[in-house]
Amino acid sequence: MTEANQHAKTLSRRHFLKTAGGTAAVAGLATTGLTLKPWTAEAATLPKKWDETYDVVVVGSGFAGLAAAYEAKKAGASVVILEKMPTPGGNSIINGGVVSAAGSPLEEKEGIKDSSELLLQDMLTAGLHLNHIELAKMVAYKSNETVQWTINELGVKYKDKLSQEGGHSVPRMYSTYNQSGSAIVQQQLLKLKELGVQPKTRTLLTQIYRDGDGRVKGVQIREKYVFPDAASGKIKNIKARKAVVMASGGFGNDIAFRTIQDPRLVAEFPSTNQPGATGEALRESFRIGCTPVQLSWIQLGPWGSPDEKGMGLAPFFAQLCCAMYGLWVDTKTGKRFVNELADRKIRADAIIRVGNKCIAFTDANGYAIGLKLIAESLPPLIERGVVKKYDTLEQMAAAYNCPIEPLKETIEKFNKGVLANKDEEWGRYMQKNQQPLGPGPWYALRLTPKVHHTMGGLNINVKAQALDIMTDQPIPGLYGAGEVTGGVHGAVRLGSCATLDCLVFGRIAGQNAAAEKNWG
Repeated sequence: MTEANQHAKTLSRRHFLKTAGGTAAVAGLATTGLTLKPWTAEAATLPKKWDETYDVVVVGSGFAGLAAAYEAKKAGASVVILEKMPTPGGNSIINGGVVSAAGSPLEEKEGIKDSSELLLQDMLTAGLHLNHIELAKMVAYKSNETVQWTINELGVKYKDKLSQEGGHSVPRMYSTYNQSGSAIVQQQLLKLKELGVQPKTRTLLTQIYRDGDGRVKGVQIREKYVFPDAASGKIKNIKARKAVVMASGGFGNDIAFRTIQDPRLVAEFPSTNQPGATGEALRESFRIGCTPVQLSWIQLGPWGSPDEKGMGLAPFFAQLCCAMYGLWVDTKTGKRFVNELADRKIRADAIIRVGNKCIAFTDANGYAIGLKLIAESLPPLIERGVVKKYDTLEQMAAAYNCPIEPLKETIEKFNKGVLANKDEEWGRYMQKNQQPLGPGPWYALRLTPKVHHTMGGLNINVKAQALDIMTDQPIPGLYGAGEVTGGVHGAVRLGSCATLDCLVFGRIAGQNAAAEKNWG
């Protein structure tokens, strides 16, 4: 045996992870014939005394964490939910409140033909077929079941009309009554409170305890933590008799970590995420042996506006009024530059490609339809000046320094397509109630992409078990769900499928975590 091979064989696990670069290095070593041993080295020293003990410890209080906690508690397990921020909900509580259901009662009512397989194919197409097919299939095939569960068991209230996000073949998207994820989160919190479980806020995960036998047995936390001061709070140790569920969300606001993955996404690049969308829990999961998946695939929301901070309300107008019933144009040319209902990556890349000088606009009819779909969002957008109203097309063009004649030609060409029920130029799906654009007044907003969702994360299987980087086998006592995991969405997540992902795998993680045997 050469000196190099001897050195490779005797690398400690931690040194291997630090020096070899994770998954790619594992693949490289596999071709040399070296045996990758299960977890033995660098195991944690367990606390001599645990401060608190539960069957299931859930890290994170968004859709996924709350779903996991709910299912685990219903199954008879004692549960604690750890949330580092002052209030529960994470990104989930500020998301757009949309969730897709293939083959739903609303689709049947509206005469829309759909299927779980079609939703799966839409997910794979958007994901450039980088999706882990078994995970994506789980989400697609459980979509309608999951949405009906939120209605019938959680009591979530939705609007009575479907809408369509980019990348979906048909309208299949349920929207909460208040157009916010809070409508789901609040019902989850209510149900958990009835079961005697409430999130412990201002509680930061600092360490996952993985023992020498390979099993995860608890966590170290900082109680009364004050974000973002990593030294604040008091250290405590919590024992997980059955399992830990990682549901800590994505890292869209972790500037250091996201720019490692995609160097374009520097601090000046805006984000829709809440401040706590950072990656320390994800990094800790990698430290104890989880497999990283597709971390560099970071989604930009194409419907953001530079005229408001964070997620804002612009996406509702840009998507539901303009992508469905209006147009997106490049103001330098007055022409369309993308299929307004393409997936998010295609649209965001197109905005960047043409120079980030684009607007989304609609006419009086599109605005009226929007008022029915999102009545609570449009007036504030007008009041804040994010969406602007123009009596004539000429006024709108002048406001954005857009050449008027090419703009008129663009609208005329689109209107011919509406009458023919076919968008010859970009192949956009025509809504059943689509009408030619005009007359005014016209409504418009400026577009800019914003960091929105991180597709990569921990590698899990269909049982939501976190998988070991050295063996590809489940790490005993560790589960993952939601944006902290990877593989479901591949290169691009379809809008409204994150909520599904979180709820589907959150429920699976909670059920399976509760079914684990006590380790001690």
